[in-house]
Formats: sequence, structure tokens, C-alpha cells
Amino acid sequence: MTYTPLNITGLAILLMLSTLTLYLFPHPIILIIIGLAPFVLWGMVNFSFAIVLAFIIFSFFRIHEVFPILEPLKLPLLLALSAIFIVFLRASILQNLHAYWCPQFTYLILFSLLVTIAVPFASNVAVATKAWTGVYSKIILITFIIAWMMRKESHFISASRVFIFAGAVVGLVALYNKFNGIGLVEGTRVTIGRDIGSLLGDPNDLALVLLYPMAFAIATFLEQSLSKFERLFSLTTFCILLYALLATQSRGGLLGFLAVISLFAYKRIRSKVLLFTGGAMALTVLFTVAKISERASGGAAEAGIDESAMGRLYAWQAAWNMALDNPILGVGINNFYYNYFFYSSHWDGLNHAVHSTWFGVLAESGFVGLILFVTLIVSTLLMSLKMLNTIKVEEHTPGIRVALNAAPAGIIGFIVSGTFLTQGFIWPIYLQVALVIALNRYLQSMSGSRTT
Repeated sequence: MTYTPLNITGLAILLMLSTLTLYLFPHPIILIIIGLAPFVLWGMVNFSFAIVLAFIIFSFFRIHEVFPILEPLKLPLLLALSAIFIVFLRASILQNLHAYWCPQFTYLILFSLLVTIAVPFASNVAVATKAWTGVYSKIILITFIIAWMMRKESHFISASRVFIFAGAVVGLVALYNKFNGIGLVEGTRVTIGRDIGSLLGDPNDLALVLLYPMAFAIATFLEQSLSKFERLFSLTTFCILLYALLATQSRGGLLGFLAVISLFAYKRIRSKVLLFTGGAMALTVLFTVAKISERASGGAAEAGIDESAMGRLYAWQAAWNMALDNPILGVGINNFYYNYFFYSSHWDGLNHAVHSTWFGVLAESGFVGLILFVTLIVSTLLMSLKMLNTIKVEEHTPGIRVALNAAPAGIIGFIVSGTFLTQGFIWPIYLQVALVIALNRYLQSMSGSRTT
């Protein structure tokens, strides 16, 4: 490594911090910690992507909530702090982060700035502040970190495999809860960690988490050049995820699943009439197998437009009213629920969630926020489809082909299921945006290296 003035300054700062620590805490164990620090730093630098990937898994799949025994360890917080420290280290001292910019980052920054500016003007400032500091600000920061840190082929291969494995774990726990009647909503709909307030405690949110690894499982199974074991494991995981998704009885989740498999089928079935006919039949079969008609809400016992559907319509109408009243900034992040009473035309004694990503963003960030958010999602989808359609896929390794095929399927699944699920300000879509940006950057670097 070449020692530049910035490197030397960074080393001097570390030395000063070590000296200050010894002065403030004159204990022998501090010497041991300082002695181990270089090895810890070496491990963090050389396995930096593993730390970032671990943070992704814990944040997206909520592993610490799937297995509550891990909760006291505060692993998401520790991994987040480690990831941020790695970025600082690589950007300031090692100078090998290779940060870059793209249009999607511009849309993301503008949208996040709008959400941030709206916090002090929110209807409930305390709720908005907690949501911004507790989750959303970390999501935006880590989105950049993921996109900048995923640079090598091995990164995409590792991410694909870990997504599939983590999906299998979450799916198995969901099925275990289903078979043992643990945390069931309305007596039939499976959840995970509902008793501890987990994000997966909502069957609709659980369904969306199950959708993303499903895209990677399908893409891996269809990649015939991979080993038989890997393809068999992916097929097994797909079956687990599908069974768990059916157990959530989420209509949005089932529509998202159909959207995911439709993208893969579209490339392989020449007859589009057969494709759409088969899709309609598959949707009917899925709703039957999932026993949607047996749901306490939205089931066959409710005549006409069922209670669940009417609840969504009332919520969407309330979201529209919120946006009309607050067209620029909205009512503030995570404030829809607390404003439902004031903007709904139908009051049944309870506030309700919006049950739509698009209407949720509209209500909580206004029309400007919705435009920026939709622009971010659409531009990312178009980027992923462009990569898939214009790049000679056969020129790349199987691992990259899996990522290329899974990326647009995951986003399309989000777009469809997100119409009925509230996911605008939590992890899933931002993770997918970061992965597509990183994949596009990798392919551009590979194309440049081949032409030079």
C-alpha cells in the first residue's frame, strides 16, 4: 500500500485514539484489546463483504426474530456499525472503496431528502422521528454501502446462495409454526415472531419476504450448468417457500408469486395465449390450495366485496385524502395509521394500515414523493430488464446468470405484491435496488475490461 498523507493522517488518528483510551481507561485488558485490534481490523477489511451480507440477511430476513434466542446479541446493530466503520476505513485510510454514482442514486437521495424534510412537519413528529432514526435512515445508508461493496463475481454468487438458504430457513420456521398452530392470525394464517412484534408477525409482510429468495431459487434451478446438488437444493427451497407462501393466505403474496414465475415462463413459452391462459388457471388453483375462501377476513363467508377488500378501499381512499391535504410532504413517515381516523370516510372504531406500498408512499410523502419513488422503482426495473435483454448472458458465468435472471423477477414480484402490501419504507425494495445497481456496475466494468 502506498502511504499518502491521508493514510498517514489516519494512522496518526488511530494512534492518538489508542493513547487516549489508555489514558482514560488505564486497565491491562485495554492493552490486550489494542493488541488484538490490528487483527480485528485485518479481518474486517478482508471479509468486509461477508459482514455487509450478514447485515443484509439479518435485516431482510429478520433472522434474529425468527430465532429469538439471538435477539439479546443485537446482531443487526453490531453488523450495521461494522459495515459503516468498514466504509469509513476503506474510504478514508485504505482508499479502495471505489464509490460511484448513477441516476437511481439521484432518485433515492431526492426521495430520502423529501422524507427527511417532512419529519418535523409530520402529523405525529415523535412517530416520524422514531421511524426515520430507527429504520429508514439506516436503509438509505446501507443501500449505498451494498451497491458500492458488491464488486466481484464471488459477491453475487455468495449473495444468491445465502438468499436461497435464508429463505429456506424462514420458510421452514413458517411451516413449523403452521403445523403447530403458533402465532396464527385469524386461526389459519401463518406468521413468525408475532408475540415479539416481529415484522414477520404480519402474514402479508412474511409473504413478501418469502418472494425474493424464490426468484433466486427458480433462477438457480433453471441454470443447467450448475451442480446437481445446488439445483436440487434450489428446487427444494422453492417448494418450501411456495408451501410457506400458501400458508400465509396472502392474496398479494400469491399475485406476486405468479408475477415472479410469469417472467421466467415468458422467456420459455412461445405461445402467449397459452401463457396467459395457464396463468389464469394457476391463479385459481393457488387461491384454492391456499384456502383463501376459508380466511376469517376476505373469505367466502363474506358476501359481495368482502370485508378485507372493502377495508383496503377505505384505506386507499384515506391515503388519497391525506395526499390531497398534504400534497408536497404528506403526513410523514409511518403516520398513516395515526391519521386514519381524520381522513377515512368509514370509521369502525379502529385505525387501519394502508395495505398498499403505492398509496402508503402517497399518503406519507405526498405526490412528489410518490413520483420520485415510482421513478426509482421503474428505472431500476428497466435497468434490470435491459441487462437481461441486451447482454449476451451466455458469455457470463452461471452465478452471474442467476443474478441477471433473478433481479427483474424480484422487482416485478415486489411491484405486483406491493400493490396490496405496505413496503415503501422498509428493506425489501431497497435491497433489490442496490443489487441491480451493483450488478449493472459489475457488467459495465467487465465490458470495459474486455474492450481494452
